[in-house]
Amino acid sequence: MSARILEGKTFAAAFREEAGKRARALQEKHGVIPGLAVIIVGENPASKVYVRNKHNSCEALGIYSEVIELPETATKEKLLAEIDRLNASDKIHGILVQLPLPKQIASCEVEILQRIDPQKDVDGFHPVNVGRLVTGQKALIPCTPHGCLKMLQLAGIPIDGANAVIIGRSNIVGKPMAHLLLAENATVTICHSHTKNLKEVTKKADILVAAVGRPKFVTADMVKEGATVIDVGINRIAPKKLVGDVDFENVKEVAGAITPVPGGVGLLTVAMLMQNVVTACEMQLEK
Repeated sequence: MSARILEGKTFAAAFREEAGKRARALQEKHGVIPGLAVIIVGENPASKVYVRNKHNSCEALGIYSEVIELPETATKEKLLAEIDRLNASDKIHGILVQLPLPKQIASCEVEILQRIDPQKDVDGFHPVNVGRLVTGQKALIPCTPHGCLKMLQLAGIPIDGANAVIIGRSNIVGKPMAHLLLAENATVTICHSHTKNLKEVTKKADILVAAVGRPKFVTADMVKEGATVIDVGINRIAPKKLVGDVDFENVKEVAGAITPVPGGVGLLTVAMLMQNVVTACEMQLEK
């Protein structure tokens, strides 16, 4: 029997609805509208699409949105000055610098992202937020892994006591995903390019998260029967063809539940960003 397909649009709609309710509650109770500022440097077409999607999502939920467009030739100093201005703005509760950056400032990415006030770091990348996540404190959590966790919870997938295996150790997905699952009492294993006998490890997983960036890397013989498979990968293999890190067609015959690509985890990220903007606003009001 084929796996249950965990459609991203269903869960993303629920997350957006929750964010909208919380945003309205802040306006009614405190007279405050949560605000997001996105800085985009240059003319990257994919980045422009992502920024437009974020802006439209904000508008649909009653969240204030500001898009700051800087030219391709913008200096590090100009970008840092813009971040400083937004850090000081009472209208802005979340700041996001759209990546990738142009080549003349790409090497300064860490310095630029760390200039964002941790309380406004809605990507959840600042070391302060990473430290809070690791130590179990309230934090702004990276959107993609947080969306994966909330999807598992909403779908009724048991996490407590489950064996969870994550393929990939990035700071954006793999590591935060591990800490989120650990906090929910899963037994967590992180695999990577140096892992020996990978198939033996993944076959023991009740929950398998693929975030390795290699098309169809996870095959059916790597998956335990009935496991939940979360595919975070988005790989372009032709001009109009996207596939995940999981061999979907074959793995769905083994798994108990699986996310598709496209139409799966990718839809959760912007929805969780909206939640992070509201959370950031709530946290700033608590000060």
